Amino acid sequence: MGLLQYLASNPVVFFSLSITLIVAITIHEFAHAWVADKLGDPTPRHQDRLTLNPLAHLDPIGTLMILFIGFGWGKPVMFDPYNLKKPIRDAALIALAGPASNLLFATMIAILIPVLSAVFGLPLQIAETIGFIAIYFNVMLAIFNLVPVHPLDGSKIVLALLPKQMALEYEDFMRRYGTLVLIALIIPWSGTSAISALILPVINFVVNLFSAFSGMVGSLI
Repeated sequence: MGLLQYLASNPVVFFSLSITLIVAITIHEFAHAWVADKLGDPTPRHQDRLTLNPLAHLDPIGTLMILFIGFGWGKPVMFDPYNLKKPIRDAALIALAGPASNLLFATMIAILIPVLSAVFGLPLQIAETIGFIAIYFNVMLAIFNLVPVHPLDGSKIVLALLPKQMALEYEDFMRRYGTLVLIALIIPWSGTSAISALILPVINFVVNLFSAFSGMVGSLI
């Protein structure tokens, strides 16, 4: 389900979810650009991607997908492998930076929920609701992008882990058919998409871990 379902019924929820996703996508894409720059490739810097300005990172199609089906992506960060010392390894690190940044951000949110409630007197239920939304969408973005299908981040990570010959065959297949495979996974068949069935259990499991962690932090305050 996309976010548009909330626009008429609950505009506050719609705009809260939209802002949360915009922040998550911005952090994700900025992390790609930052790591690429640190690994020696100035391409993201030259394309003005080393910024936390959301306008530099939102992709029109990816944003529409979020609105209509609940999954989407930001504008891909371009990098030149010829500027990297170890192209395959460094490309995997650049790819991993996006999902890792979202999980790190989710961790920070899980810590801040009980802290904000205790220090500023924010009602715990409100803090938990806001925090849960932010954690959920950061986890969703991270897990979605770890799916090993081109052009998602997971494809570059898997490429670096495979033996050389398998990596070449995998890369060739993904360059030819990866986008078609991803579209097939995203299209809802019989009311739901294959990618939802695959990753929603993982997303829910990770979110529950963060919720338990946040509760543990709260018990220590």
